[in-house]
Amino acid sequence: MDYFEDLSEGDTASAGSRTVTAEEIVAFAERYDPQPFHVDEEAAAQSPFGGLVASGWHTAALTMRLLVDGVLSETASQGALGVDELRWHRPVRPGDELAVETEIAEKKPWSDDAGLARVRIETSVDDDLAMSMVGLVLFGRRE
Repeated sequence: MDYFEDLSEGDTASAGSRTVTAEEIVAFAERYDPQPFHVDEEAAAQSPFGGLVASGWHTAALTMRLLVDGVLSETASQGALGVDELRWHRPVRPGDELAVETEIAEKKPWSDDAGLARVRIETSVDDDLAMSMVGLVLFGRRE
């Protein structure tokens, strides 16, 4: 278990990867972001995207799942205060394999029980940046 004191600025980690399917793109979008280019392949083909694409919010949710499974589950994470600099750089399409990498950009004490780390998070498809953000993550401190 890594605590705030175990983290150093510049530390990097891989949170793993997963492939996105058309079915999950449509299912997520039908529930949360039902724009035509997320839910209808014919409408998506006529859109500026030229085909079905995942909602950016879906990409963020998939990124979060990879972060929890691949990085945060091994730390004393206490949640986050939010995200800065959220950007979607390219659309995510069916069959794309998302890979998530993190870097501790900055850390500072927050309270007696926790420290705050600014964590750069990049989600890529074949080394092509799809989404980036900076998480403001609280980590427990050693007693």
